[in-house]
Amino acid sequence: MDASAIPAPYRRLVDDAAIFPPGDAPLPEAVAAHRRHRSSAHADLVGGFVVGDARLPELLEVLRSDDAAGAAGEPLEVSVVVSGGAGAMEPAVRWSASPELRLVGLEIALRDEADLAHNARRVVTAADQLVASGHLEDDVPVYVEPPRLYGAEPGHTWLAALDELAAMDLRLKLRTGGLDPDAFPGSAELATCIEAALDRELAFKCTAGLHHALRHRASDTGFEHHGFLNVLLATRASLDGAGPEAVAATLEERDAAAVRAALDEAGPDALASARRWFTSFGSCSVHEPLEDLATLGLLPDD
Repeated sequence: MDASAIPAPYRRLVDDAAIFPPGDAPLPEAVAAHRRHRSSAHADLVGGFVVGDARLPELLEVLRSDDAAGAAGEPLEVSVVVSGGAGAMEPAVRWSASPELRLVGLEIALRDEADLAHNARRVVTAADQLVASGHLEDDVPVYVEPPRLYGAEPGHTWLAALDELAAMDLRLKLRTGGLDPDAFPGSAELATCIEAALDRELAFKCTAGLHHALRHRASDTGFEHHGFLNVLLATRASLDGAGPEAVAATLEERDAAAVRAALDEAGPDALASARRWFTSFGSCSVHEPLEDLATLGLLPDD
């Protein structure tokens, strides 16, 4: 299998979040591993290297070290997670302007739940100002994470915040897991978020919990994890007009044969089209998604 042999529906599907929990890889090791991924036969599966804004100085030190010299080649593609509010976007972008880095995504959470629409407007304004000043390329996606719904129906302010983002062509970041069971949204909640995004023509990425292709219960924690292929199929189903119950049922499917049959029925073109909206997911492991795709027979034999 060569680097171009990753099928279109799975190209740049996995953003490398190796330094985030539960992986917590040391930064130098994570950078070296990412370089190996990006030069391997499965390179086309892997997107940017996800890093928090507070660790950008440390990342630059790693890239400028003697150990990294000669191995760097092209600038490291990074998706930067902004730890503060809209005002923290500019310093994150400025740090990312170093020649060792190439910014391919900016991620930020909406934290003011009292007025989410106002908070979303602040993020939109900050992004516009960074583009207007030339600090942020206008094709770099900005992903905005709304608060979890925790099973409730989305309220007016939550939907209004999404409207603000959609009006300026920003993107959503949907949380699909974490370090405790409350961090994992149920299938109905995730289906609601997917449908709200698609109704507004908002592309989205997912973060946390999507280490494997299929929905499953983790043997070590007992947590119910969504599967990234379930999310892809749910996105396709919603685009095809499926209602919320059918989309949630797609997210619930854990039988490998049933998921593989649904993928075959959809076909590669329709799945690749769905990736316009479900752009990627962050994972602390690249090998686990790769192995799952291979086990399901979705990659060329090699």
